[in-house]
Amino acid sequence: MKTTTNGQLKSKKPIRKSNSQKARVLSSKEVHRGPVFWVTSDQIIEPGSIEVRRDVVWHPGSVVVLAVDETKPEPLILLEVQYRYTVGRKIWELPAGSIDPGETELAGAKRELLEETGFTAKSWKRILKFHVSPGILSETMAIFLARGLKPGKAQPEADEVIDVRFVPLSKAARMVRSGQICDAKTICGVLWLERFGRDGSANR
Repeated sequence: MKTTTNGQLKSKKPIRKSNSQKARVLSSKEVHRGPVFWVTSDQIIEPGSIEVRRDVVWHPGSVVVLAVDETKPEPLILLEVQYRYTVGRKIWELPAGSIDPGETELAGAKRELLEETGFTAKSWKRILKFHVSPGILSETMAIFLARGLKPGKAQPEADEVIDVRFVPLSKAARMVRSGQICDAKTICGVLWLERFGRDGSANR
């Protein structure tokens, strides 16, 4: 057996020729079930006719909120600072969270912004949707541009200790380039706004 770049196993030779554009699942075993995601170990035949084992983290998807205050000469981005156990320190992030069962992306984005920051917004637009880590994870993230902000009282969950701050767009972009902002979804949102927000594309 040969190890792939993501550490999973595959056979050295194709099983047989196939014109299928999707994988055929030979077996699937759930190895972990958590409150948000679950993990399976699957034996499959991929479209290239290679039999492989894929250990997959299945996730319902997440939403991200690029909340922007446009009342000042320069746009201000609403960012959070919170401790992440997997990273071992506090990091800068856009408000975000998993989509609840039966919830639309937009409803989830509105809920997360209110819960984590207390803000609501008059205008909402989905600007990006992407796969987070498609080699092992099914999660997608949808980023919403939120404008016309109105402050209110945050409703964080018991394990959420969040420091909310408004940061000028130019400073946030510098923080991305210097590595101070290292969270992928936040990098995507900040650089999108820097590229498209200034020329009016964000209003389309």
